Amino acid sequence: MLRQTRFSIFPLSIKNCASQSYLTRSFPFRGTSENRHKKRPQQSKRRPKLRNAHPFITDLKQIECPDSALHFFHDSVRAGFRPDYSSYSALIYKLARARLFEAVEALLSIIKDQNLRCGENLFIALFQHYAKSDLPGKAVDLFHEMPSFNCIRSLQSFNFLLDSLIDANCLSDAVNIFNQSSTLGFRPNSVSFNIIMKGHCKGGHFDNACEVFKEMLEREVPPSVISYNILIGFLTKKGDMEKAMDIFRGMTEKGKKPNAVTYALLMEGLCSTGKYDGARKMMFDMEYRGCKPGLVNFGVLMSDLGKRGEFEEARKVLTEMKKRRHNPDVVIYNILINYLCQGGMVQEAYKEFMEMQLGGCEPNAATYRLMIDGFCRTENFDQAIRILQSMLTTKHFPRVETCDCLIVGLCESGRLSDACIVLEQMEKRRLGLGVEGWRGLVRSVCGDGCNSRLLRESISNYISS
Repeated sequence: MLRQTRFSIFPLSIKNCASQSYLTRSFPFRGTSENRHKKRPQQSKRRPKLRNAHPFITDLKQIECPDSALHFFHDSVRAGFRPDYSSYSALIYKLARARLFEAVEALLSIIKDQNLRCGENLFIALFQHYAKSDLPGKAVDLFHEMPSFNCIRSLQSFNFLLDSLIDANCLSDAVNIFNQSSTLGFRPNSVSFNIIMKGHCKGGHFDNACEVFKEMLEREVPPSVISYNILIGFLTKKGDMEKAMDIFRGMTEKGKKPNAVTYALLMEGLCSTGKYDGARKMMFDMEYRGCKPGLVNFGVLMSDLGKRGEFEEARKVLTEMKKRRHNPDVVIYNILINYLCQGGMVQEAYKEFMEMQLGGCEPNAATYRLMIDGFCRTENFDQAIRILQSMLTTKHFPRVETCDCLIVGLCESGRLSDACIVLEQMEKRRLGLGVEGWRGLVRSVCGDGCNSRLLRESISNYISS
């Protein structure tokens, strides 16, 4: 967990110097027939100049440490820099990602004092960060304060607030805000209803979700395909395929066309009840019903095969995708790599890891983590540290549990310098070390020899940070 640091934001007596820019559009020439025959002036072949990036924002993006970013902001202001809304918002985004909300709120106070006009997206981002940090009350308060920031609340921010509250498992708060929609001046749309339905299903209250669905119909809000998918998804996870198929037939009878996700949910339900062949048949039948199979449908089949240890069959699904001109994405490769690693076939997973890159598919953080975890489980720390080095170049980082496993393994194999690298990277990201990681460090530090001196220094820096 990231540690919060108290910051003092000095009151800034800076005038609002944000300049307004206007976009102009050029339309095709239209006029009388006489005008159409007139020779048009020759247009310049020079390319329009690209707008230079804001120098402060450009420099700010290069700073990884949020503390340093805030000091850079103060130093820039003292040197005569006049921050505008874009500068403030860029810094706020960085501080919010680091959960330094005290500094965020101080900057918001300055923005309010300067009477700057704020964009809605800033508040939407803060709703999400507050919710992820178990601070849903602050998200609700900020939503009510938006008008005081010269920002007009729209249905978009209303829906994002609801979604953030649902993600934070605050269903009652979301329902309360939803019920205040008319008072707040909003008419909920299908997205609003879907979010509340999702919240009820997430809490296991399917009947309540159905009541919200009925209310949507009563208020003449047309359900979207997502509305049906929420209900179908809940039922398929519970293994109630009969009710799920009833809803599926109902949506088609009402003229609502299922999408690839709808079929994927039904396929997943069939797989969970041991009916893989039925799921595979549904994927090929869906195209005859006017819905082209997507990556998500192939992913369902691959996941089921991987769970049952049928790795060669899972690979055949990947080959079949390519034959049908579906380019596998990182999610598909992650599914295959995950199950190969779980099955102890880490070298086979590594081949897929390399093949995906040769095919132009870039690994994401999850891909790197899966490979490092896999090599750690097989105690192949040479390969694990190579993957870690590649991971760091892409600005990703493994989980704390992975770091623990790496540190223990590296210490036990005598690779203390590599263990120090992992520890230093954790220090930069303010990540706490787990119990197993500390045990490995203690065993190495308590051992004899001067080789542990570097490790002692790294531990001291880590603790004091």
